[in-house]
Amino acid sequence: MAPPLPGPLAHLAPLLTHYGYWAVGAVVLVEDFGVPAPGETILIAAGIYAGAGQLNIVAVAVIAFAAAVVGDNIGYLIGHTGGRAFVHRWGRYVFLTPERFRKAEEFFSRHGGKIVVVARFVEGLRQVNGIVAGTSGMPWRRFLVFNALGAALWVGLWASLSYVTGTHITAVYDEISRYQLYALVALGVLVAALVLRHLLRRRRRRA
Repeated sequence: MAPPLPGPLAHLAPLLTHYGYWAVGAVVLVEDFGVPAPGETILIAAGIYAGAGQLNIVAVAVIAFAAAVVGDNIGYLIGHTGGRAFVHRWGRYVFLTPERFRKAEEFFSRHGGKIVVVARFVEGLRQVNGIVAGTSGMPWRRFLVFNALGAALWVGLWASLSYVTGTHITAVYDEISRYQLYALVALGVLVAALVLRHLLRRRRRRA
């Protein structure tokens, strides 16, 4: 029997239970050419399942790596062949607004090739990484090398951490139950602080 998944991972349990490795590959693939899908989340959830003995961690890692590389290369092809006009016309359907795309391009141009590796770990940049590389004219072979390196590091990190968590899932749940109240209080304080900061900034702008 598959273990229950903690917190925000719980909604992925039916997907992993019914489709297993196919779910991992499909979600990671579509996330990596711009579709807003929980690729990183499903990788973590699959790693926990593997740690609990429900999936094979090597298969999870290999499938996630292949899907990440292929997905980013699809994004590169979209950016390279369609250009900015294509992205601006159709990007809004996957929440890739012109403003968001412009910021990604500026960030990309400042940091060059290494951003292809780093972007893998940054929410928002991970989804548009390949597209921006394509529109900016980065040579495909250079992109492929950096992209594969980033995918290997990203998959290796999250698959390893989540697998270890899965092997100790009972202890993890015990700790979650023990400190749940403190976590909720801390979260409440954080939300209140963010709201207060937002109100103060708005008051200063009006002043």
